[in-house]
Amino acid sequence: MNRFIHHSSLFLLSALLAVYPAASPALAEPRARVQTRPLEEHTLKKTVVAYGQVQADPDNISSISLPRAGTINRLLVRLGQRVAENQELLELDTSPRASMDYRQAKAAVDYARSKVQQTQSLFDEQLATRNQVAAAKRDLSDAEAKLTALLKLGNEKNMTIIRAPFAGIVIELKVSQGQRVQPDTDALLLAGEDTLLVPLGVEPEDARRVAPGMKVVLESLFEHHWRVEVKVTAVLAMVNPSTRLVDVLTRVPAAKSAPMVLGARIKGTISLREEKVLAVPRSAVLKDAQGAYLFIVKGGRAHRVAVTTGLEDEDLVAVEGPLKAGDEVVIEGNYELKDGMAVQEVRP
Repeated sequence: MNRFIHHSSLFLLSALLAVYPAASPALAEPRARVQTRPLEEHTLKKTVVAYGQVQADPDNISSISLPRAGTINRLLVRLGQRVAENQELLELDTSPRASMDYRQAKAAVDYARSKVQQTQSLFDEQLATRNQVAAAKRDLSDAEAKLTALLKLGNEKNMTIIRAPFAGIVIELKVSQGQRVQPDTDALLLAGEDTLLVPLGVEPEDARRVAPGMKVVLESLFEHHWRVEVKVTAVLAMVNPSTRLVDVLTRVPAAKSAPMVLGARIKGTISLREEKVLAVPRSAVLKDAQGAYLFIVKGGRAHRVAVTTGLEDEDLVAVEGPLKAGDEVVIEGNYELKDGMAVQEVRP
């Protein structure tokens, strides 16, 4: 009877093992579910992010001045307006004083010319000296020079149209319609669009690492699809008193500046250096008292690898250690892992 019970127990145990294989001690080891990615080389950049505003290049700004005294009869442009070459900017009425100066200068020339003729006739009759003829001719030359200057200023005209000497943008208006002005009054500032300037404000400690020639990616804060690559033109040697930052200058040529608007806010990413390195997502790198480490999967098991981290660029971190390209690095599920633990890889 005992022998029958013993054989029955063995038969029941074998049947249970067949139906529930997970109960076997050899198959009871837990497996962590992880996601991996092959280790690859990437070109990482050490960058500084700064912000600035689009400005006109000072080298391309001209002051449009008025040639003579008068009154602004009509102002034909507005602040910020884009104008074409030779486009009308304003209409200037000549002042009565300027008109009188012209008439007096013209009369002086006529008088001096007749004086020369008269003196020359007297000289021919030996009634005047050679010096008197020379003096009359000198007076005529002086009178003609003054008249020529007034003609260049347009004093003979009752009204003059001031035109744009080149295509550009009106960045400052210094006169208003109906205003009386004096000669050489600056009426407006006109900025050419051949080149635009974008000063980027960086912290003084970062400015020491920036140098002319470094690559800069400029992006609009509002038009996110627009970006352009330029280079650092200069790093100023003082702190801007308005921003308390150091200005890093970049210039944008006309071929790349079409979408840019003066005064627009710009984000600039300055590349301090570039390196081609083995890099992993930030989530792959863990840290404890022993330092930084990550897990790679070999033969279905997780193996801890100590690493030294380097450059960081967006979501990637450069790593150095006993690694090679192609190693399967755990990027998710690594917080529960221990060295040598069995793992089950899952796809995202």
